[in-house]
Amino acid sequence: MTTLSVLFDAARNGEPEAFDRLFAELYGDLRQLARTKLRRQPDLTLLDTIGLVHESYLRLLKSGALPLEHKGQFLAYAARVMRSVIVDAVRERRTARRGDGAVHLPLDTSIPLPVDPRESEILSVHAALEKLAEVEARLVNVVEMRYFGGLNEAEIADALGVSPRTVARDWEKARLFLAESVA
Repeated sequence: MTTLSVLFDAARNGEPEAFDRLFAELYGDLRQLARTKLRRQPDLTLLDTIGLVHESYLRLLKSGALPLEHKGQFLAYAARVMRSVIVDAVRERRTARRGDGAVHLPLDTSIPLPVDPRESEILSVHAALEKLAEVEARLVNVVEMRYFGGLNEAEIADALGVSPRTVARDWEKARLFLAESVA
């Protein structure tokens, strides 16, 4: 049994140090995953690569014992968590820009507040992925692992327990659905 297999078993059994050691073992992979995510929207959040990894770690800890069996599944789950961290950061930034619950007074001004169009795109993609999850959840997993996680077809196939050809078909279906939904 490899070190990671032992750590996954221990983490599934609820051993407190196992998750920390597993996180430490996969830290480089998680940083690469975060770098991939932030490269697509570099200045939309105040998070940097390390901040995204650490925020994701805290959310992973909060979720409790993880029913994951290998590295591919762990990275797929981490990609989903990182996506939610980024979406939450964009939502928080928009809320703060709108006054965060402050009483709004109507003003007649021709100077619009600066809005990054990529923020809307992130939220649109997130909403489309939620719609897609209602239709076929596996397609969302493929998108999260490939687009957000940077995993290749073989790694995704291994994580989902399907063939690489199935992953390729799922990726194409998901891309078509998202193109229609976001357009």
